[in-house]
Amino acid sequence: MTGAVSPPPLKRRKLAAEIPAPPATKASVTVDLYSWNVNGIGPFIHRSIKSFFKSTTKPQSSSDATSPSLRDFLRSHSWPTFLFLQEVKTRADDTQTRRAVQRAVSRQAGEAEGTPDYVAHFTLPKDPHNTRGFGGKVYGVCSIVRKDFSEKYVERVRDVAWDQEGRFSVIETKAVGDVPKMAIYNVYMVNGTNNPYKDASIGEVKGTRHDRKLAVHALLAAECRKLVSERYEVIVAGDINIARAPLDSHPNLRTSPQQHVSNRQDFERRFIARPACKAPAGDDQPPPDDVPPSRMIGLGMVDVFRNLHPSTKAYSYYPRGRPFGSSCDRVDMIMCTPSLAASCTAASILATPGDRGPSDHVPIQASFAFEGVEIAGDG
Repeated sequence: MTGAVSPPPLKRRKLAAEIPAPPATKASVTVDLYSWNVNGIGPFIHRSIKSFFKSTTKPQSSSDATSPSLRDFLRSHSWPTFLFLQEVKTRADDTQTRRAVQRAVSRQAGEAEGTPDYVAHFTLPKDPHNTRGFGGKVYGVCSIVRKDFSEKYVERVRDVAWDQEGRFSVIETKAVGDVPKMAIYNVYMVNGTNNPYKDASIGEVKGTRHDRKLAVHALLAAECRKLVSERYEVIVAGDINIARAPLDSHPNLRTSPQQHVSNRQDFERRFIARPACKAPAGDDQPPPDDVPPSRMIGLGMVDVFRNLHPSTKAYSYYPRGRPFGSSCDRVDMIMCTPSLAASCTAASILATPGDRGPSDHVPIQASFAFEGVEIAGDG
């Protein structure tokens, strides 16, 4: 008699706790920042009358092909995170222009689903004594931020208490994953001249625009230092109104009158120099003038273009009324705190005919790459 066959053992069900969760991954995050002194926002939101008379058959010249559309600029540069504009020349009470800019950067009818949207933040002149030129349409900055980044990272956008000329806007972000907490400045620094600077409250002359430039250096450096003490990484981007070294000017670095040399020294001392007098890694350019080591007490910020391109001749300002390239300076910069410099993967100056636009400045750009935010694997 054949023995009974035992049934196969029951399979033990794996408990959910025993099933390993898929590993978490990290999504990379790239912050692309463009900055441009546009020398007036008007051409970017109002269609030129010449465009109504262009022939449909005549080939366009390189200047005709340059589009001043803000939306086109954002699209052609792959929808950057930020576009900082300086010298927008808009009055504080001009709500119509602000609305027009917001429309110009917003998602347009007919664009594909998921095309990025943007929000525009203005900082405009409120000083009644130093911003009266052109009916108050002087200075002013606009910070254009991609909406998806703003909603996830931006905590607030603010002005600074010590400036009423509409020169400074600050975007403060929160830390998310490996993306650090940042304070990102859109700046239009003072141009040093012998013109009078007046007290913003009472209109009394308090010195020259050179004096005001040095005061602004001190005020901005002190605010940046405070933010660093609060564990912010700091980026300063915009028109600095300083050419740092002979490499940054063609045909010559401006050294007359002497006050321009003093302004340059002060900028280097406060922002670029390190307490130990060491140059940032990869930046082999010495200070442009002879600053005594005892005065090297700066923030140690890194000029990202010069850090990545230590010997490249490239310029961002081309005065009008002269042949293009015959006289030019690199006065527009993006600087960051030293620990953030390692995340800077690219920096460029966009001086091609297609990028120049209607301004006497050309755009500049920098990219910062971070590993980003942990994303749990699919279970």
